[in-house]
Amino acid sequence: MKIRLVVLTLLLASYPSFAQKTENDTLNQMEEVVIEGNTKTFIYKNGNVKIDIANSIHKTVSNTLDLLARLPKIQISPDREKITVIGKGTPLVYIDNQKVEMNDLNALSVEDIKTIEIIDNPSSKYEAEGRSVILITRKRNKKEGYQLTFLETAAFKKKFNNYLGLNSSFKLSKTEFKANFNYNRLNPWESNGSDYKIPANNIQSDYRVAGYTNRDKYVYGVGVYHKINEEEDFSFTANGTSKNDDFDFSTKTNSKIGEEQNRIRTLGKSKEHENFINSFLNYNKKITSWEASLFAGLQYSNYNSESFTSALNNYNETSYEPFQQTQDGFNVNVFSGRIDFEKKFKNEMKWETGAQYSSAIAHTDLDIKNFEQDLASNSKYQLKEKNTAAYAQLSGTLMKIFWMAGVRAENTKIFGRYEGEPVSVDKNYTTLFPKAQLSIPIDSTKTLNLNYGRSISRPDYSSTSQGLTYINPYFAFATNINLNPSITSEIAATLQYRDKSVKLSYYKNSNVINYGFLYNESQNLLIYRPQNFEKETGYNLEFMLPFSSNFWSSTNIVSFILNKIEDSSAVIGDTKPYAYYYSNHVFKLKNELQFSLTGWGLTSRNEGVFQRNSYFQLDFAASKTFFKNLSCTVNYNNVFRNRTFTENFEVSNVRSNAIFFVDNCEFSIAIRYTLGKIKDSIYKEKEVNENSGRIK
Repeated sequence: MKIRLVVLTLLLASYPSFAQKTENDTLNQMEEVVIEGNTKTFIYKNGNVKIDIANSIHKTVSNTLDLLARLPKIQISPDREKITVIGKGTPLVYIDNQKVEMNDLNALSVEDIKTIEIIDNPSSKYEAEGRSVILITRKRNKKEGYQLTFLETAAFKKKFNNYLGLNSSFKLSKTEFKANFNYNRLNPWESNGSDYKIPANNIQSDYRVAGYTNRDKYVYGVGVYHKINEEEDFSFTANGTSKNDDFDFSTKTNSKIGEEQNRIRTLGKSKEHENFINSFLNYNKKITSWEASLFAGLQYSNYNSESFTSALNNYNETSYEPFQQTQDGFNVNVFSGRIDFEKKFKNEMKWETGAQYSSAIAHTDLDIKNFEQDLASNSKYQLKEKNTAAYAQLSGTLMKIFWMAGVRAENTKIFGRYEGEPVSVDKNYTTLFPKAQLSIPIDSTKTLNLNYGRSISRPDYSSTSQGLTYINPYFAFATNINLNPSITSEIAATLQYRDKSVKLSYYKNSNVINYGFLYNESQNLLIYRPQNFEKETGYNLEFMLPFSSNFWSSTNIVSFILNKIEDSSAVIGDTKPYAYYYSNHVFKLKNELQFSLTGWGLTSRNEGVFQRNSYFQLDFAASKTFFKNLSCTVNYNNVFRNRTFTENFEVSNVRSNAIFFVDNCEFSIAIRYTLGKIKDSIYKEKEVNENSGRIK
C-alpha cells in the first residue's frame, strides 16, 4: 500500500456525502428544457444536467479527464486515477450506453464527444453500485474515412508535467478499427499531516509527511467493431496501462509517550510498477419480429502491482539508521459474463431483464522487516469473490404519467484466508435493490419527478486485502480485510419549471466506509485504516439556476446539506447545515475565441463524527481554434491557490486534527491537431464486468 494512494483516498473521503439525487432515464417522457442562446450548451431534465460538448468551449480541452473536471459536481483525483461525483462517490461511466473505465476515458478523444450527461439514481438496468452515471454520447454520421488526433499538453504545477497522445480511427464499409497510445511524464507532489492524542495512554504526537513522485505512465488500446448485418454486430477491445513510480518522501515527527519525548526525521524511498489490462468481447442482436434486442458479452481484467519501500529514522538530530523495508505484491484476476434482453410492446411499455456473473481472485504477498525491533514477517493472503446478479424492469406511460418499477437481486460470496491459517473471511449474502420512478407533468412548463432507490458501494479489492505503510515509527496506514459494503436507500422529489429546478432528497447509508484508528499498545503503533461506521443520514435541498444572454451563458448549482455520520466508537459532535456551490460562465466572442470562468466551493462542514473546513476554487480557461483542425487552450486552475483540506474527529479514543495538501494549482497549454475525418463512428463496446472499477 502506497502512501500517496492512501492520501488521495483520504482526500476524496473528505468531500461531503450529499443526499442522493433523482432518477433520470432515457425513457423519461418530459420535454427537455434548454438554456436558449447561440448554442444549447446545458440541458436540464428533472434536476440532471446534459452538456453539449461539440458546440462549446469544452471541445478544445486536450483530454477527456480534464474535460470531466470542468463539469458540475465531478472531481478528478490529483493522480488522475479516480472520478468522484460530489455526494455520490465513484460513478459508473458509459460511452454510448456501454460501461467503460478510466483506461477507456484516456483513450477517448474529446473530438469524438457530442454530449455528456450526469444522471443521478439510475434505474435497475444499471449496476446496483450505480449511485450515479456519467453518460458520454459520441458523434454519429454515415461517411467512411480515417482520423488521427495528436495531443500535447504542457502543465506546470509544483513541477512540470507533460501529456502526449495519439488517437486513431479507420472505418471501411462495415468494419471500424481504433488504436491509441499516450505517454504521460508526471511529477505529482503530495503532503499530509496529523496532530493526534490518545489520553488513555498519555500519548501526544504530530507529524507532517511530503514527497514527490516521478512517474512514467503509458496508456494503450486497440479494438475492432464489425457489423454483420443490420441486426447483428460484434466487437473486441483490449486496453491497458503501465506505470512506473519513484516516490521519495520525508516525515517530521514530534512524539511524547508518557515522559519520553522524541523528535524524529524519517526519509523514505518507494519504487512501484503497475500493469492493468482489460479485454472484452461483445455480441448484439436485434430481433425485429419481436421488437426486441439481445446482448451477450465476456470480459477479462487483470491488475498487478509490485512495490518496494525502505525508510531511515533520525532520532533527536543524531544519525540516520535503517528503520524498515516493505515489499508488497498484489494481483487480481476478474472474469465475468453478462446477458441482457429488452422487449418493447405496442402500448408503449418496455420490459428489460438480464443476468450477470463475475469471479475474482486476488493475492497479496507482504514482507516487512523492522530493523529497530529486529522483527521480520511475511504473510500471504488470498481473496475469492463471486457475484451473481439478475434484474427485471417494467416501464411505460399512463395518462401522460411516466412510471418505472424494477428490482435487482445480487448474491455475493467472499472467502479470504492467510496462508497456513484458518479462514479469516467467509461471507454469503443476497441483497435486493428496488427502484421506482414517477414523472408527473403538471402543465406545459412544470413537471414533478418522484424517485426511490436502493444501491450498494463495495470496497476495492485491494482495500480488503492486507497492506501496511509506515509514516514514522508510531504511525502507519493500513488496509482492512473485514470491510463490508455500504447500503444506501434514498427518496427524492424534483420540481422543474422551464429551465430551473429544485430538488429535495433524503437518504440513509448503513455501514458507511470512513477512516478510523486501531491502536497497538504493545508496539506503541497507531494504525489509520478504513472501517465501517454504523450509519449516515442526510437531507439535501438543491437548486439549478441557469442563465443565458447573447454571448454569455451561465450554469449555477447551489445545494444546502444537513448530513450526520454516527458510530458507537466515535464522539458525535455538532451537526450543522452547509452548502455546496458551482458556477460556470462561458463567454463566446468572435473569431472562434472563447473564455470560461468556473468557481466551486464548500462551506464549513459539521457532520457528526467529522468536522471539515470550507474550500473554494476558481478556474480560468481561454481557447482559440485556427484553421478548423488546430486548437490551442490555456488553462489556469485554482487561481487563488487554495490547496488545504482539514478534518477533525475522535474515534476509538483517539483525537485527530488532520490536514491534507493538494497539488492542484496548475497552468497548462494544450495543443490539439486533427488529421482526416470520420463522419460515422459505428464503433462501440460494452463492459461486462460490473465490478471492474474495484480492480485496484
